[in-house]
Amino acid sequence: MIELLLIVPLLTAALCYLLGRRPWVEAASVGGSAATLAVASYLSYLVFTDGILDEGLLYMDAFSAYVLMLVSFVGLLAAVYSVPYLGMENREKEVGDLKLRNYYVFFQLFVFTMLLVCVSNNLGIMWIAIEGTTLASAYLVGLYDRDTSVEAAWKYLVICSVGITLALLGIIIVYASSIQVLGESSSALDWSTLMGVAGSLDPGLLKIAFIFVLVGYGTKVGLAPMHTWLPDAHSQAPTPVSALLSGVLLNCAMYGILRFHLIVSGSSLGPGFSGGLLLLFGLISLATAAAYIILSKDYKRMLAYSSIEHMGIIAIGFGFGGFWGVFGALFHMLNHALTKTLMFFGAGNILQRTGTKEIDRVRGLIRVLPVTGALFLGGALAITGCPPFSLFLSEFMVLAGGLASGDYLAASIYLILIVTVFAAFMYHVGRMVFGEPSPAGDERESNKAGLVIMVLLLASILVLGLYVPSFLDDVLQQIVRLFTGGSA
Repeated sequence: MIELLLIVPLLTAALCYLLGRRPWVEAASVGGSAATLAVASYLSYLVFTDGILDEGLLYMDAFSAYVLMLVSFVGLLAAVYSVPYLGMENREKEVGDLKLRNYYVFFQLFVFTMLLVCVSNNLGIMWIAIEGTTLASAYLVGLYDRDTSVEAAWKYLVICSVGITLALLGIIIVYASSIQVLGESSSALDWSTLMGVAGSLDPGLLKIAFIFVLVGYGTKVGLAPMHTWLPDAHSQAPTPVSALLSGVLLNCAMYGILRFHLIVSGSSLGPGFSGGLLLLFGLISLATAAAYIILSKDYKRMLAYSSIEHMGIIAIGFGFGGFWGVFGALFHMLNHALTKTLMFFGAGNILQRTGTKEIDRVRGLIRVLPVTGALFLGGALAITGCPPFSLFLSEFMVLAGGLASGDYLAASIYLILIVTVFAAFMYHVGRMVFGEPSPAGDERESNKAGLVIMVLLLASILVLGLYVPSFLDDVLQQIVRLFTGGSA
């Protein structure tokens, strides 16, 4: 069944390439994404209820199933939103027929690489998959062939490739440590095997390896100061791709770091070394994002810096450790994926209506695009951690984790920075939503499918802020046990 999960997006990409005509390609993309979600849901249910699925090179535990569900769910939403969004771009000659077909092909390949990250047991194959996400999505970032988008695509390729080369060095060092215990076994880089012998691995080598992995994969996560590719790529990519990049690609790269964090935590080093580095880079990322959000002039770049902020919050939660720190960080991965997808879809509607990404040129959205404006405002309140939305709950859990760990200085800095982000972000969004409307365009609320998705997403994060379903709570607790010394 895990093989079937990987085959579905590959077959969908092949169909999109062969069918050619736009309606058929769109139908194939949405249908394939729905099938991917169905298979992922079935596999994840098996893992959550029955335990680990281990097929050698392919492996799923509760943590991988959780991230897998985020990828497949946001992938379906982005596929549905792409139909009207890219359809309008096609009608306005921004994207030609050939490029539209290629968009859907690379879209599915991008989803495939992220799924492979989640189900890889071998750390080398996971590295290949994470590099594959860069190669598959670089075309999508540069889709419009403008100077700015081509520059963003090349910047994305170069910086992330350099970063991931450092991660490869870290993997090689882990292998050097593991062969001392396992010999030159074919399973010496398998996650499931390494966890079993983590206590016997060389702590000195593990320290060096984790630093390389954190910097390498941290580049892909967008942790500061390795974040410089992210604002350009997220702002220049088509909006559905921006949602995928921010909502789930960053989580996949974070997943790679956290797998190594688990190995280091299971060794004689304990969680202190890797957790301390996660906390440090998380705070630096949060501070960097706060500074740039204050100075934002482009609302898509502002959303990109918000992604850096929230990846920093997730890193901080795992850095604090303990039940609440880890639970809050895991819950935040879900909340951020849902909310940032909502925000980027809203940004796409705004961009197609106004033709500009400049904050100063967008005014009166609540009158010009009343539904999008209201949903965008609701999403902004959610993404900045206002109650009763679910991000407030997960951010509060992370804070509770910091207080429980006794690191009051880091918890205080964290609190000050998220309040700063709230004030700056809402100032910019308030100016966009209210005020005298910008000059009218040709259409009002043209992306009806996008509006439906946005309503559902906003309702979901509101409900999750008031009530965490027992099944989700059980899943998160399974993963917490994995990080705090139990088993998934």
